[in-house]
Amino acid sequence: MSPPPSSSVLLLLLPFLLIASSAQAQSAPAPTPSGPINITAILEKEGQYTRFIQLLNVTQAGDQLNNQVNNSHDGMTLFAPTDNAFQNLPPGALNNLSPQQQVQLVQNHICPKYYSLADLLSVSNPVRTLTTGQKGGVFGLNITAQNNQVNVSTGAVEVPVYNAVRKGFPLSVFQVDKVLMPRFDDGGDDKAPSGAPTAKGGVADGGDATAPSTQSPAGSGAGRIGLVSAFWVMCMGLVL
Repeated sequence: MSPPPSSSVLLLLLPFLLIASSAQAQSAPAPTPSGPINITAILEKEGQYTRFIQLLNVTQAGDQLNNQVNNSHDGMTLFAPTDNAFQNLPPGALNNLSPQQQVQLVQNHICPKYYSLADLLSVSNPVRTLTTGQKGGVFGLNITAQNNQVNVSTGAVEVPVYNAVRKGFPLSVFQVDKVLMPRFDDGGDDKAPSGAPTAKGGVADGGDATAPSTQSPAGSGAGRIGLVSAFWVMCMGLVL
């Protein structure tokens, strides 16, 4: 007894169906890892953020940022400066920063909210960073957009935002080719700028704690000698 015609057709098509199913499985994209976000690992994979990674390690900010982004409801946005960006800094620009200012430099590249590129095209300024409001400071970023080109500015430097290194919530990472150096002179930092020597008494070089005296020490001594001499002459007159 021969099988029904429909069964014969299925038997003939079965090898082709198996081949098509296997090819589709091989071309399917690999699932995105669902583990915790590691900012340093993301930057290391790109291969052009060595200097920024070193700064994350020196300031010990990397672990703190990973903890924040993995426990944040608002997400986080990182503007990552490339190695070329650090090479273009003036000589000694980083070494002249205090440890606190180095931490603020790192944090000034990070917004405590997730922004996609589309969000940046219409965001309201100033955009808060992790340094905004510290010690009464006014750190923040101004973002402008024109013809789908986004520029970010600290007031001291301005740079276009290029490709997105990472896009998905809760973390977006954008490449920038300049270091977003804050205006530390306007940041409310309660420390004297690095390199400015401090005179005894806590006043920076160039200022005095008190007004200068109008009478020199030598003049005071001369006045005392004159009084003693007059008293001696008067006594000699009485004796004579």
